[in-house]
This record gives sequence, structure tokens and C-alpha cells, in this order.
Amino acid sequence: MENTVLSVVVPMYDEEAVVPALVERLRPVLDGLGVAYEVVAVDDGSADRTANLLFEHGRTWPELRLVRLRRNSGHQAALTAGLQRARGDWVVSIDADLQDPPETIAEMLRVAREQGLDVVYGVRSDRSTDTAFKRHTAGVYYRLMRRLVGGDVPAQAGDFRLLSRDVVEVLKKLPERAPVYRLLVPSLGFASAEVAYARERRAAGATKYPLRRMVALAWDSTANFSAAPLRIATWLGALSFVACLALMVFGVVVWANGTVIPGWTSLFLAVLLLSAVQLICLGLLGEYVARIYRTVQDRPTFHIGFDSAADDARAAEIPQQRAAVLP
Repeated sequence: MENTVLSVVVPMYDEEAVVPALVERLRPVLDGLGVAYEVVAVDDGSADRTANLLFEHGRTWPELRLVRLRRNSGHQAALTAGLQRARGDWVVSIDADLQDPPETIAEMLRVAREQGLDVVYGVRSDRSTDTAFKRHTAGVYYRLMRRLVGGDVPAQAGDFRLLSRDVVEVLKKLPERAPVYRLLVPSLGFASAEVAYARERRAAGATKYPLRRMVALAWDSTANFSAAPLRIATWLGALSFVACLALMVFGVVVWANGTVIPGWTSLFLAVLLLSAVQLICLGLLGEYVARIYRTVQDRPTFHIGFDSAADDARAAEIPQQRAAVLP
């Protein structure tokens, strides 16, 4: 069997509308590279016909490989499944919406080979197709991450990147339960470069990264790579202590002046202040305790239900079973 030089990992969730455009655009690019390749399309528990369409295209495109998760596990978990199943000497991860142009893959592979690099990041030099809100929040996110994690985090680099087999093997050994690869990969310190490209409009369908998922990604990024929230709790505790000292001084002054006060207001404010700070600190500590709990449980973050490269004997029947329950 010919050694696989390049693996392209594509996490997908409810991307029925974009599958035909993805195949039409991605296949000529990869065929033109002149190397043995595979496309690892990871269906993240889609509720539409994404898996069925991928399987149908795989009949005429033997390099297209379908990996299906049993349930929706999230974008980063689907990406992890793809990295673990990829067999290429080089592995590219790219989203299915075609906002990251597949044509850039050839340039990324060329740069990595010529310069002897392990990582090549796809960096968005032009985000004019995104909304103003998306551009602004993305800028804030990257500035914050570079401040918390370090300057090695490339600005405007998402999950479109090329990794060598050495990097992939290191990532597979890490005990990360909720990896954020856009921060995790730079933290490894492998030799890297950047390739700039203009971000395009989504080819079809709706975004799978609404505001709530963007906020969740920002929180995972912060909690996984920084103890800053715990330090916030420490500073809040210190400020509350200073406030309590000020209230004590105020009480002594009032007592020395012989002023009669009911006392309820100061007591109420003190209790309210302390209770609020304690709840905030407990909540922050609870987030980290929850992550420790999930790590101790050691439960897998995803379950692979089908891999077309490994389950050839069942390949003809599984998608039809799935289709019976789809709308």
C-alpha cells in the first residue's frame, strides 16, 4: 500500500448543504499535488444527510474517508478524532464551510517541506467577509490569548493549519480533555511559519459557531492555559478585605463620636459584599474542580461509530440504516 503523504481532516456537523461544494473544490486541489493523500471527513453526530452524502461521494472518490462519531461531541473533539485517525506524514485541518480556501494547502505543504518546518499556520490577512462584530470579538480574543498564553500564538490563526507527523504524535499523547488546538499547538514550540490568505464567505448553510460557542471557546482557552481566573478571585478577596477594614474604621469612628445608628445598613452591606465575593470565588474554583473531576473520570470525549477505512465489510449498510431515521 502506498504511503500516505498528506491527510486532510475536515470536522463536519450538519453540513449537508456544503458537502457538494466542498468535494468539487477540494478534490482538484489535492489531486494536483501529485502525492498520495486521504481526506478524513469527521461527521460530528450530524442530524441531517451529511454522512450519507459523504459516503456517496466516497464511492467515486476513494481517497475520501468517512469517520462518524456516535453523538455530537463538539468541533475540537471531532478534530481530535480526525487527528488520531489520520495516517499521513503531514496533516492539514480545515473547516468544511470553505471560508478557508483549500488552494492554500499546496502553499502550506511547499513551505513546510522547503523550510523543514513542523507547523504552518493559515493566517487570515483579510476578514472583510466577516461581520464587524465577528472581526472585533476575534481581535479581542487573540489579543487576550497572546497576553495570557504568550506571543507565540499567531494572530488571526484558527484551526486551518498543517502539522508534521511528529507534532501529531505529540498531540495524541497529551492528556488534554478539552483541547484548544489554536493555543495548544503553538505552546509545543515546534518550528513554524505562516501563510496568509483572504477569508471567504461561507459556501452554503449556516455557521456552526454562534455566540454561545464563541464564548465557550474563549472560556476553554482561558481556563486551559491560564490561572488568571483564580488570580481574579484572589484580588476580589483582597479588595473585600480592604472594604471590611474600611467598615471597621467607620464603625469605630461612629462609636467614638457617640452617634447612635441602627447598624442594619452597615451590617447588610458587609454581609452582601462578602457573600457576593465568596460566591464568585466559589464559582471560579468550582470550574477548575469540575475539570479535575472530568480528568479523573478519564471518559473519552468522543466515540467513533464508523470508519469507512476500517469497516469496509459494513460500509454498504451503515449509511442506509442512518438514512432511515433522517428527515
